[in-house]
Amino acid sequence: MIEISRETRETQISVKLELYGKGESNINTGVGFLDHMLEALSKHSYMNITVDCKGDTHIDDHHSVEDIGIVLGQAFAKAVYPVGSIERYGNATVVMDEASVSCDLDISNRPFLVFDMPIDGKIGSFDVELVEEFFRAFTFNAHLSVHLIFNRGKNRHHIVEASFKALAVALRRALRVNENAGIPSTKGVL
Repeated sequence: MIEISRETRETQISVKLELYGKGESNINTGVGFLDHMLEALSKHSYMNITVDCKGDTHIDDHHSVEDIGIVLGQAFAKAVYPVGSIERYGNATVVMDEASVSCDLDISNRPFLVFDMPIDGKIGSFDVELVEEFFRAFTFNAHLSVHLIFNRGKNRHHIVEASFKALAVALRRALRVNENAGIPSTKGVL
């Protein structure tokens, strides 16, 4: 179990992460839609995730969403590196009704994000532009290479939820233990 806390003038965040769990979560971000997405991430990755955030949501949700991505990414990096005996690569396409989103990723220790998700507007009071902010903060702090690609869909909620679930399933597949893998790199290190 990895535990990380971060306190700024804008947010106070604590995260607990267990990579190989049962998909159990206790999420309290102050941003209802993000709670829902992180619960889905936990459930479908099988990671146990606890997040507690007190943020300046009276201004907007940006600081909380981005900072949670940072801290969750840091916890993931601390839990997974140095890499050994895992598949390393993962991919998944998840559908939610009319929506379809694909995620391809590499637990590479080289952060990069391709976010090809042409969505905007709001889901309830949640600004959809914050989805990219979360994924960027998480990806860069987790030291992952992630490609999130929109395939089709119209309903913003379905599209965003499919993206979190696609990330979850791709992570679960990449983290699969393979005793024959050793360090999964021709360089001998990640």
